[in-house]
Amino acid sequence: MNSNPTKPDQSAGTPMTVHFIGNILTFRARYADTKGSFTVIEVLTAPNAGPPPHTQTDQEAFLILEGRYEIMVGSETKVCGPGDFVHVAPGTMHAFRNIDDKPSKLLLINFPGDLHEEFFVAVGEPLPPGTTQFPEMLPPDIPGIVATAARFGIDIPLAPAA
Repeated sequence: MNSNPTKPDQSAGTPMTVHFIGNILTFRARYADTKGSFTVIEVLTAPNAGPPPHTQTDQEAFLILEGRYEIMVGSETKVCGPGDFVHVAPGTMHAFRNIDDKPSKLLLINFPGDLHEEFFVAVGEPLPPGTTQFPEMLPPDIPGIVATAARFGIDIPLAPAA
């Protein structure tokens, strides 16, 4: 998780970039930039990486730009490639995973976007703008991520211990 409680320092006009569980997120349109309407994030996902199943209070959409993703929405799971678009209604369980053997890329759009953006800033590891190399992927702080997510309207149900 981002140990710096302040937002990453980015020059005006330079997209903010963070790393979170195998995803490099570059904020292309911030909540403030869209007058509180939405957030657009370019996501570069490492092979076999992606968020765990979760629900959230905002709407979300994915537009696949490169590679292949397995996207689960509710009880449906489908393989998506470039040009495929997936919408997720608020409160719907969903997840995605890069199923390619190289990094895949998608656009992530959140409506209205403030909560998701704040979550990613809170948990993300700041990276220099333009970063495409994944940092060392350490084991995530699952309890910390789950607790932080809850503060932003995101519910990540944990699997029962075996």
